[in-house]
Amino acid sequence: MREISYLALGGTLFIPASHKNLEAIVSGKKYESLRSLVIDFEDGLEESVLSEAMQRLSGVLACVSSSSPFIFLRAKSVEHLAELLRMEKIERVDGFVLAKFSLSNADKYLQLLRDKAFYILPSIEGEELFHHEKLHQLKEKILSVKEQVVVVRFGLEDMLRQLSMRRECGESIFDFTSTSSVIGNFIATFKSAGFGVSGGVYPCFGDSEGFEGDVKRDLKEGLFSKTIIHPSQIEVLNELYKVTQLEYEEAKEITDSKQKLFAQNSKMAEKPTMLAHSQMILHRARLYGVERVKY
Repeated sequence: MREISYLALGGTLFIPASHKNLEAIVSGKKYESLRSLVIDFEDGLEESVLSEAMQRLSGVLACVSSSSPFIFLRAKSVEHLAELLRMEKIERVDGFVLAKFSLSNADKYLQLLRDKAFYILPSIEGEELFHHEKLHQLKEKILSVKEQVVVVRFGLEDMLRQLSMRRECGESIFDFTSTSSVIGNFIATFKSAGFGVSGGVYPCFGDSEGFEGDVKRDLKEGLFSKTIIHPSQIEVLNELYKVTQLEYEEAKEITDSKQKLFAQNSKMAEKPTMLAHSQMILHRARLYGVERVKY
């Protein structure tokens, strides 16, 4: 079981379990800078090829190497997760994305994985997104396995579906009143409990400018790690996850300071309240580097 922090996930490429190049991608040879991968047995896979994909999985897992990205399987249901856990070589994956994680299946999902050497990525996609109390109940269930949870995910396209909405390329999900309030509550609920929350998918894979804007807005809102759906987004995301020289210097000053309160670049720096964010910036710098920019 490899040690994983949610900051190390970077862009998480979702690939159908039937993808023709899956073995090369899993081995780390196809996309050398890819940090994490989800092999999708749920929305991204046609039901007609599920059996074939399951038969192929053992061979795919045999391709896992020391240079492989972090590998997660997205099970389509509790029953499917149980089937996956019985497979030979399943210990080669790092963990599981729990699709459509809800109050109706949470206990069953978590019981299967509790105290096992797998990481858990719950994906909340249903009505709980819109109900504060139900979301709180899910949070309490996830807290019971907190050490296994890398990051909590929300289903952005599922959210839009339930609101009968669709956004256009270049539009931020945070610019719409309804989705902004839903995601804001989600972030506050889980980040305040110590969980990382990943950014939602940007569906316009041919729009590099819009993708960059979406990632920057994620960072502003406290989201890190992001679902990506096209390999062209890998390098872009890794570059955007670098920290600026100014961010690095300010974070270093805050973590090293012996003072609780001091002036920093014409603004107040209060170490007790800013330390956690500063440590996160320094961790990002170690993982992705520092962007040398003028300021």
